[in-house]
Amino acid sequence: MDKIKVSLLGATGMVGQKMIKLLADHPYIELVKLSASDSRIGKKYSETVKWIENGSIPEKFRDMKLVSTSPEDNKDVDYVLSALPPEAAEPVELKLVKNGINVISNASPYRLSKDIPLINPEINFEHLRILEGKDTKFVKNPNCTSAIMAMPLVKLLGFDYDRISLVSMQAISGAGFSGLPYMSIDDNIIPYIHGEEEKIPAEISKMYGTVQDGKINGKNIRMSVTSVRVPVKVGHMGVLNMEIKKGVDVEELIKNLNNFSPLKGFNGLYNAPAHPIVVHNEADRPQNAIDTYNGMEVHVGRISYTDRNLRMVILGNNLVRGAAGITILTLELMEQMKL
Repeated sequence: MDKIKVSLLGATGMVGQKMIKLLADHPYIELVKLSASDSRIGKKYSETVKWIENGSIPEKFRDMKLVSTSPEDNKDVDYVLSALPPEAAEPVELKLVKNGINVISNASPYRLSKDIPLINPEINFEHLRILEGKDTKFVKNPNCTSAIMAMPLVKLLGFDYDRISLVSMQAISGAGFSGLPYMSIDDNIIPYIHGEEEKIPAEISKMYGTVQDGKINGKNIRMSVTSVRVPVKVGHMGVLNMEIKKGVDVEELIKNLNNFSPLKGFNGLYNAPAHPIVVHNEADRPQNAIDTYNGMEVHVGRISYTDRNLRMVILGNNLVRGAAGITILTLELMEQMKL
């Protein structure tokens, strides 16, 4: 098969670097262009990036010269993958789409637009079908926390419940490359992250929504969220409490979570984990330092049900499942679905 040629916007940031690592040896997606801010155009990637990924820059990208984010510099690729920050992404991505260039984006603008799919592949890949027949494809990925916390809900939302309460404890890498000032996060927890408590339930609602007449209508999910920033580098953890009206068979729930594998019928999904949800039985798992290394799995533990309350701890890699990996898996799916 012919390789899919892609361009990467925001190539020097944390998510951009992660995408470069994941695409370096991809069998059928070829990263042919890298872009960054205007001040870096024309420079070699290795000369301008502050590389923080494990290992060295893949050799094939070291001397690649950065191009602009303009349609003119990106018109000869099959897809543009965007890891731009929100304020830069909105005008750039719209201009690309208006010029007939396909875009898959991590940025927040237009995530809640009813005619733009918001894809967490294992949950709602069927939403991609609203793109059928469209000349230009524009796809959004969820917020990193939304992508992770939404996963186990696939086996929970069928319960007759009153409300869901979620406390998310989010790594500093979720704040972007520059992160937070050292003195504000060292030996500290910050009990507020701007915009997160509104984004998470809204995006999860859309992911679990239904399609009607080419539009995605969100599902009514009764959820409250409290988001805090914690001093770990990678991994967003959530503590979920669900008030359920009837009893829950915890063993059956664990079995259903472990067996969840909706993409197994597809071939060629190199970034799809065999088991997207991994349930831990140990009392002290999951942990950021142990359970985020593979990247695309969402880890669940501490599952219990008492006094009408179902509780669990959820953990995922915010840079892979929450950003770079989900972008690539979405593109793989679109190729396999022949969109």
